[in-house]
Amino acid sequence: MHYKNLKDFLTSPPDALRKGPVAMVFVEDDIEVATTLRHHDHMGFACVVALMPATFDLPDDLQDIVHRIDYDATAEGAVERAVNGIAAAAPGAWMYYCFNAEYLFFPFCETRTVGEMLAFHSEERRDAMLTYVVDLYADDLAEHPDAVSLDRAHLDRSGYYALARKDVARNDHPKERQLDFFGGLRWRFEEHVPHTRRKIDRISLFRAKPGLELRDDHTFSDEEYNTYACPWHHNITAAICSFRTAKALKRNPGSTYDIHTFKWHNSAPFEWHSRQLLDLGLMEPGQWF
Repeated sequence: MHYKNLKDFLTSPPDALRKGPVAMVFVEDDIEVATTLRHHDHMGFACVVALMPATFDLPDDLQDIVHRIDYDATAEGAVERAVNGIAAAAPGAWMYYCFNAEYLFFPFCETRTVGEMLAFHSEERRDAMLTYVVDLYADDLAEHPDAVSLDRAHLDRSGYYALARKDVARNDHPKERQLDFFGGLRWRFEEHVPHTRRKIDRISLFRAKPGLELRDDHTFSDEEYNTYACPWHHNITAAICSFRTAKALKRNPGSTYDIHTFKWHNSAPFEWHSRQLLDLGLMEPGQWF
């Protein structure tokens, strides 16, 4: 299940792609690639697709599980092109996308599969799900200079907030049921993060349909997909626990020497369990119990 490029994959897509749910993992570097792929396979995705450089190795136990596509995920517009291309090949299927060293958590994921959650979400007439990107970081940057440690991972317990999302076409009037969410490392170290990259909300789970397009700000061309809930009650939300921002801040020469630790008084060890995220308000079960 190794494809030389995206076109090769789309020419002969696997049957599981059309059934879903599908996880697309964009590999930007060689950090925690295997753990990311194993995590999402364990979540119950029917098809796990790894878009990664041809020079990277993939462990033997994953080669029969993962559909590997040789791909440069760091190129300009690469993520949007791949997501839109794969989604167009499987209309009606649920899709998910993330990057390496990112881990999806949803309410009760220890005992329920992502397919079960999405089945309930579909019954509520929802075609997309809001996810919050929750920053993870190692507690000791001297010991873990790339800021990544699964055993010593920490997250922020507080410091998250939301602002109304403005509709430029309507004189900046707030969009209905849409908010921009902020917090984590992008908020605490905002001087090192471009203004357009400070949001932590991402519509990572969505149902593919003809004409739908992912935009470069992690929103979709269908505005209903970008809403956090339906008009009549709150819906399920999920979290993507991610080392991506911490890695970037320590890799970037403009910020690495200014940051000696990511820990602060509101840091807490990450427990790798959905209950912690629910208790902190970083996702919610909606009507799903």
